[in-house]
Amino acid sequence: MKLLAVETSTDACSAALFIDGEIREKFELAPREHTKLILPMIDSLMAEAQLKPRQLDAVALSRGPGSFTGVRIATGVAHGVAFGADIPVVLISTLAAIAQDFFNRRETDVAFTAMDARMNEIFWGVYQRNALGLAVLIGEEAVAPAGEVLFPELTGAGVGSGWAAHGDTLLSRLVARVKSIDSEVWPRAACIAQLGAYDFANGLAVPVEQAMPVYLRDKVAKKQSER
Repeated sequence: MKLLAVETSTDACSAALFIDGEIREKFELAPREHTKLILPMIDSLMAEAQLKPRQLDAVALSRGPGSFTGVRIATGVAHGVAFGADIPVVLISTLAAIAQDFFNRRETDVAFTAMDARMNEIFWGVYQRNALGLAVLIGEEAVAPAGEVLFPELTGAGVGSGWAAHGDTLLSRLVARVKSIDSEVWPRAACIAQLGAYDFANGLAVPVEQAMPVYLRDKVAKKQSER
């Protein structure tokens, strides 16, 4: 299996190739530089692997939630590659990628995953490690004030940038369920590739015209009276 993964939904920018179980990645923490970086990253990975787009089986897209502009950049790039190569797209949650990176490095099996969504809200999802070591969503992803998030009766770690911005509120909400916090975890294309390869193998790829981003928030801005 050969799969290209693209991730630009936060301040981090990355691309990765999954080739028969091996993952190669280009990653850089570079706010507002994604449009300059992502295509050269892809070109470099493809050249190093001596691959052409039509040799790929699919593109794995970090479909959000995240920065509105960042999610659109990844979507546009993934669509361009998939259309040109006539291959399908696998849609992977940005929150799942954050949880997966944490699971790849730590032994904790539950990640209370939060990204700062601005406007005094967070993107939220609770993930559990399955028997294959992959992040599986428990319940639903949501965008909400930190003091209103829903969570299962599990114990785990607080993961993601939302814990840096709203940690006190989240801790008061989850009480003793959070045993540690790691706010410096970014979504990575390597994790998009890892999860995408599994989903592709299980028939979850979609035609490119159906590969739409997920913003969670219907409004990208609120009126003053709503704040």
